[in-house]
Amino acid sequence: MRMRMATPNDLPEMQKLYVDTIQSVCNADYTPEQIGVWTSSVANTARWEKILREQMVVLAEKNNKIIGYGTLLDDQYIDLFYVHKDHQRQGIAYRILSQIESQAQRAGTRKIWSEVSITAKPFFEKSGFKVLAQQHNLLRGVELINFRMEKTM
Repeated sequence: MRMRMATPNDLPEMQKLYVDTIQSVCNADYTPEQIGVWTSSVANTARWEKILREQMVVLAEKNNKIIGYGTLLDDQYIDLFYVHKDHQRQGIAYRILSQIESQAQRAGTRKIWSEVSITAKPFFEKSGFKVLAQQHNLLRGVELINFRMEKTM
């Protein structure tokens, strides 16, 4: 496995991993309707292009395939964080998070934060994040629960 920064050419594969991971890994915590609304955001190409332009995007790659990624906005906010369904619980998320945290520390950030799914919450807790709030988000009339979490560096 190798770690690298994303390029615009990675966008289609990142989007596919996003949808596939949500549909397969999060289905124990969210209903099909919630997953459908959540994954529909992949169609907002402008947002994805903006992520690549304005955020640090760390990819984990194996055999020239993206198996996970995480993004960091303004050296403090973890926006996206996904690991392929076939590569869960192999330490990949920890490696991605380590690179994100290293960048935040280099920038002098004292706290990093994210809004994480029910599914991702245990990973972030094990990584030293604390829940600040449970959030009830309404997206196209469908409620999605996530957690605002923070870690002091």
